[in-house]
Amino acid sequence: MHRYRTHTCGDLRREHVGHTVRLSGWVHRKRDHGNLLFVDLRDHYGMTQCVIETDEANFPAVEAIRPESVVTIEGKVVDRFEGTANADLPTGAVEVRIREFEVLSSADPLPMPVFGDVDYPEDIRLKYRFLDLRREEMHANIMLRSKVITSIRRRMVEGGFTEFQTPILTASSPEGARDFLVASRLHPGKFYALPQAPQQFKQLIMASGFDRYFQIAPCFRDEDARADRSPGEFYQLDVEMSFVTQDDVFAAIEPVIFGVFDEFSDRAITKPPFPRITFADSMLKYGNDKPDLRNPIENADATECFRESEFKIFRQQIEKGAVARAIPAPGAAGQPRSFFDKMIGFAHDNGAKGLAYVIFEEGAGKGPIAKLLKDSELDAIRKAAGVGDGDAVFFTCAARAEAERIAGHVRTRVGQELGLIEKDAFRFCWIVDYPMFEYDEQAKKIDFSHNPFSMPQGGLDALENRDPLEILAYQYDIVCNGVELSSGAIRNHEPATMVKAFEIAGYSAADVEERFGALFHAFHYGCPPHGGLAPGVDRIVMLLADEPNIRQVTLFPMNQQAQDLLMGAPNNVSMHQLRELHIRLAPDVDKKVREATVAEAE
Repeated sequence: MHRYRTHTCGDLRREHVGHTVRLSGWVHRKRDHGNLLFVDLRDHYGMTQCVIETDEANFPAVEAIRPESVVTIEGKVVDRFEGTANADLPTGAVEVRIREFEVLSSADPLPMPVFGDVDYPEDIRLKYRFLDLRREEMHANIMLRSKVITSIRRRMVEGGFTEFQTPILTASSPEGARDFLVASRLHPGKFYALPQAPQQFKQLIMASGFDRYFQIAPCFRDEDARADRSPGEFYQLDVEMSFVTQDDVFAAIEPVIFGVFDEFSDRAITKPPFPRITFADSMLKYGNDKPDLRNPIENADATECFRESEFKIFRQQIEKGAVARAIPAPGAAGQPRSFFDKMIGFAHDNGAKGLAYVIFEEGAGKGPIAKLLKDSELDAIRKAAGVGDGDAVFFTCAARAEAERIAGHVRTRVGQELGLIEKDAFRFCWIVDYPMFEYDEQAKKIDFSHNPFSMPQGGLDALENRDPLEILAYQYDIVCNGVELSSGAIRNHEPATMVKAFEIAGYSAADVEERFGALFHAFHYGCPPHGGLAPGVDRIVMLLADEPNIRQVTLFPMNQQAQDLLMGAPNNVSMHQLRELHIRLAPDVDKKVREATVAEAE
């Protein structure tokens, strides 16, 4: 018999009755039933109920053992008593009569329980992550993550892609977030950067003659935490392809994304080809570039409906360049006044100066502003918003970006309040035709709006002869249920086009050569047209696990302050290490490090 186990804790069934077995695992919980003591023994594979009577020699040891201690149990498999079988447990028809009992590792009193669904504070969960990961939900999430990655790899290989690994220590690059820097010991005063993404490397792979690349790539960005974004590091399915158009990229990745969601979910899923929505339409209809298509509401432009109206608040703003957005509320005519008041309050909370509305009933418009609108203007609103009797429409008026932002928030809340959000579904779409550039109000300059390595629509000619803020790029995002899974683009592979694009954003040709020298030089020696994208693995698993926070599907995440509470990072390093790296800290920080070093030495 094996030293620790003949079976796992998920193996035993009725056919094992009468067998003597040996199991090893964690004491999940104990239940004292008078003359019987039950122990639920848990390992990676499942749970088995074990039982011992009070007159057995090992009873005192079993009674004394604390939860989460690791033990070995040997005994005979028997049927559970009639009426006590657990249909929710694969091993629930049998139990093991404890004959031999050995403690392999005893547990101290627990700082947080593993058994049960108690929701402990995040700092405790992260500090004792090894305990948190023993909980059933967390264990299942991490196993799901592993299976999803395995599925992705298989599907990518079947699609003709080859996996390569790119460097972790590289050069700093303006990817849109702060770099994590690593000081060089051999080159005083110089730094490596951890890659925000393998962007340049994967383009260089294409320039090197490889055709279809992928990687489950770690990426590092010094940015604030959000529910769908971890500070520090994350993983993405990094993809690049040569001799492709935007359509080719979509055709290659859609079967992978659909296949993974279909494999690990029983929800309704958008079938390929996924809908394509232009950036401009997405901002108009949904108020953002991450539309949740489970919500059927589509906002509309109502600017012309108010341009000549007697509703002076809107008319005067429109005369100054503002736009009006209409947010349909299907079936809301029957809602009480409190519903409309609540929506106005919600808009105020999200920064709106106000929120108007009209209710359509019996062929007429009703509500506070209806009397200020002509029948022709009400008809225009009906047509623009696609509503009729029994419906209502909310309105916001402001500068375009602000009006669309507010309308997007209101659209979401109206869908929630009216119960319009489709349940048990994953709804995908592509957002396409992003602007190549945007105006940075803080820096008072034109900058890249998305990915600086993208190909502008119209190429060099567009960069030289068109208003930069009107140029669109071959850039695209894939979105699911309002969550951006990926950004991507057809890349700029022409040196002159690259120089001109960066020149518009304020970089000189010398800057381009210095900061992106490898890529820039590669373009001079024959580089194929290429493109790709990088869906976030963490976000895919978060959606499939139906978790609201990405830390629920990550083994060892940082907290919202970018701290690893389990390992104690970031932490102090010794003055000796700093001297080796030729680093001198600011005076106040230097004093703290010296004090910490002395304390450690003592």
